[in-house]
Amino acid sequence: MQSMCLIILLLAKLVVGTTELDSLLEVKRGIQEDSSGKVLGSWDPKSLASNGCPLNWYGITCSSGHVTSLMLNDLGLVGTFGFGSVIGLSNLRNLSISNNHFDGIISKEVGSIGSLEYLDISSNLFHGPLPKEITNSRRLVHLDLSLNNLEGSVPSSFGYLKQLKHLDFHSNKFSGKVMDLLSQLGGMVYLDLSSNGFLGSLDLGLGSEKFVSAIQYLNVSHNNLDGYLFSHDGMPYFDNLEVFDASNNQFVGTIPSFNFMVSLRILRLSSNNLSGSLPEALLQETSMVLTELDLSINQLKGPVESISSTTLRSLNLSFNKLTGILPLSIAHCATIDLSNNLISGNLSRIQAWGNYIEQINLSSNFLTGTFPIQTSQFLRLTSLNISNNSITGVLPPVLSTYPELKAIDFSSNHFTSTLVPTLFNSTRLTYINMSFNNFTGTIPIPIPTPSLEFTNLTLEILDLSHNSLTDHLPREIGSFYSNLKLLDLSNNHFEGGIPDDLPGTLKVLDVSYNNLSGVVPENLKNFPDSAFHPGNDLLSFPYSTSEGVPGTMNMGHASKKRSYIKPAIIVGLIGGVSSLCFLIFILFYRSQRKYERNHHPEKEKNVAMSAAAAPTGGGVHLDNISIVEGPKRKAEVAFPPPPPTTTTTTSSNEEMVCSPDKLIGELHLFHGSMVFSAEELSSAPAEMIGRSCHGTLYKAVLHSGEVLAVKWFKEGIAKGRKEFAREVTKLGGIKHLNLVSLQGYYWGPRDYERMLISNYIDAPCLSLYLNESDARNLPSLNLDDRYKIGIDIARCLSYLHNERAIPHGNLKSTNILLEPPAMKHPLLTDYSLHRLMTSAGTAEQVLTAGALGYRPPEFCSTSKPCPSLKSDVYAFGVILLELLTGKSSAEMILGGAGEVVDLTEWVRLLCDENRCIECVHPQLVDGGGDLVKVAEEMVEVALRCILPADERPDIKSVVEDLSSIMAPV
Repeated sequence: MQSMCLIILLLAKLVVGTTELDSLLEVKRGIQEDSSGKVLGSWDPKSLASNGCPLNWYGITCSSGHVTSLMLNDLGLVGTFGFGSVIGLSNLRNLSISNNHFDGIISKEVGSIGSLEYLDISSNLFHGPLPKEITNSRRLVHLDLSLNNLEGSVPSSFGYLKQLKHLDFHSNKFSGKVMDLLSQLGGMVYLDLSSNGFLGSLDLGLGSEKFVSAIQYLNVSHNNLDGYLFSHDGMPYFDNLEVFDASNNQFVGTIPSFNFMVSLRILRLSSNNLSGSLPEALLQETSMVLTELDLSINQLKGPVESISSTTLRSLNLSFNKLTGILPLSIAHCATIDLSNNLISGNLSRIQAWGNYIEQINLSSNFLTGTFPIQTSQFLRLTSLNISNNSITGVLPPVLSTYPELKAIDFSSNHFTSTLVPTLFNSTRLTYINMSFNNFTGTIPIPIPTPSLEFTNLTLEILDLSHNSLTDHLPREIGSFYSNLKLLDLSNNHFEGGIPDDLPGTLKVLDVSYNNLSGVVPENLKNFPDSAFHPGNDLLSFPYSTSEGVPGTMNMGHASKKRSYIKPAIIVGLIGGVSSLCFLIFILFYRSQRKYERNHHPEKEKNVAMSAAAAPTGGGVHLDNISIVEGPKRKAEVAFPPPPPTTTTTTSSNEEMVCSPDKLIGELHLFHGSMVFSAEELSSAPAEMIGRSCHGTLYKAVLHSGEVLAVKWFKEGIAKGRKEFAREVTKLGGIKHLNLVSLQGYYWGPRDYERMLISNYIDAPCLSLYLNESDARNLPSLNLDDRYKIGIDIARCLSYLHNERAIPHGNLKSTNILLEPPAMKHPLLTDYSLHRLMTSAGTAEQVLTAGALGYRPPEFCSTSKPCPSLKSDVYAFGVILLELLTGKSSAEMILGGAGEVVDLTEWVRLLCDENRCIECVHPQLVDGGGDLVKVAEEMVEVALRCILPADERPDIKSVVEDLSSIMAPV
């Protein structure tokens, strides 16, 4: 009898072991790729311990003969993970497979693992809804589902998870009212719901007192929350809250005082619609231990009082409407950003800011006076940006005494006299921007001394453009600054030759609009003609421009100059008498006042921000600074930026383009047809062919002859690495006849090294064909051509919307190329880039679209507009009107009653009067008959596309409507 029991026990143990082994082998079968070889190489079914548990299997832990932990984090595994495969692991307490490429859904079997305490599937490709059965795992303490594609509402049974302390849902597509979830939670310590689609107000007074008392980390940023903060019973009494992030929502009202939050260290409320004045308690020495405060991009008014808090280290109040003078004291702040406000008064008040300050950004205000000469106490200062103010006087020598200073931006002010020689001796400075001032003299190159050798100087970015500098370019400039990556000396009065020893690290060069002469050195032959001309009439090339330096910019990625200039002139002319322009003035108030203040008759100034204001980081970053372009450059003639009357108040990292001397990051290529290394890309000659709100576009030619289009993102505009990689990989898998597909991306170790790579298409954009065909000697497009282009674009959008479930997001005529040789086959570019960008970057894209006439009206009623399927349809309707009228989307047109209207309103007014055909370009319907009928029907389709959002058709219906029109012959 005794032996029989022993046999039964052994059989039972064998059955259990077999069941667990089968479960693990099922997990293994789902793994398609294992680049590390750690899993597929060690999970050997023959390698078992005596008790049946896996022996030396990577990531597997056993206890008492049972598998208790499965951890496969950060291995880059590719495949499908089915939760049904681990049901047999009845004693599993820890399941962690984060940072891989697992696909699949979270099936209801997840709730069958009753022993589970720790579940982490973050940074994968899981999709679909969250099953309610997950709350059957009542022992769960830690649940991390972040960085996936999960969607839908959160089950209403989360209140059953009484042991749950850590819940992370960030960067998914969850929706529903946020309080439906928060009201269920009890003793939660860490909760991250950021970057989802949650709605409603944050009425924590309606939630559990246990939750309010226990929570330490609460992040609800980047959602669609609205209303007042804590509107139910005012500010809850948070006993232990240390981090509160509600940025990038739609909260309104004033900022609560947060008086009783004695543990709060980090408070982020940026990018909302908060108004009123700054709560004094947040800046004063109280019982609070606040170290970081970010209230940027709101509607705050009033002065900034002196700061007495001894714990506050980072303060970001940028992009508000703050007034008054600079605070006299900032206590122990290390980073302070007051940029893009209405602050006035004398800059000299910063001389009392103490020795703790490391980063100062006061750009784009109304500051006056001179730079104080008694600021030698700035012993920790690393970056200083006072650009775009009205500072006068000379540069004080004290600047060169700051031992840690790495970046300095005094651009767009009224400085005079000569440059400070000791600044150019610095062995720490990497960036100097003194552009758009009135400096005279020459560049003060230092004299070598035993303590100052050529190799000691670290300068990488030097911008002295738009000044009154004279004399010859110093021949030693290349020897001293061997790390130089950007050199902009344009719009000065330099003469003589160009030094022949400029360093090989140089990626951007501009010496145009000077009086240089002689021969361009051979080592500069890869720079485009725009680096030297216009100006410099006596400068010649020792090589053919067709072989070395392109003589003209490529039209394929160009934007149309007339589109921007014409509406700008009209709006400027009627600004004082028209109520329409008054509204435009309000909408673009800040950018307008910058332009009017800096637009002097004696010298035009192009305002450029050069320090990145990081709303969530609370800091000012000047480590990698911008290229500031002048208003008369040849490159900008080909690719004009929006004029000041229609620009938006973009973040201060605008035009942030920089290039390392060697790309040492990660290059990912999506398709086997293209193979090259990051080093090959780094050494490829590149020509800048365009700029946009995303960054700068380059044409790069590999040694193999392959020609690429490389979009270099502005610093701070791209999402974090995991989100960026996940989203760009999805975009890389999108293929369509009318899309310029992505071929890969590059992610570098520095913030400004984010690039997208695609095939270069040598083709003009639709905007040029519609508006500058005569000037460019392009063949005209008849109605048949325009009809076919329109329906091809609509079909491509239908593919994106219905088969890929994503909007294009940036549809405009400059992002539609017409492929040669027929020039009638449209190719859409820049699609779905908003999925790769931060909310600030997306907002900038939306505002740019608005300035160009492509923004739908519903975006005006929300503070956080985001590209959608409906906004794509609106933009397509505008493009269809451009095709039919021959007018630009941004063009302001004089209506019949003498009022000034935009393109869409002009067409509506004519059609309301049964004069639809009058909006069609006469040449398109020359001949009458069927042409008139087709044109009118196309106008009707376009008008339906620009209806209010709730009446607007989807793109599938638009395709059907266009298809029903008989194509003109």
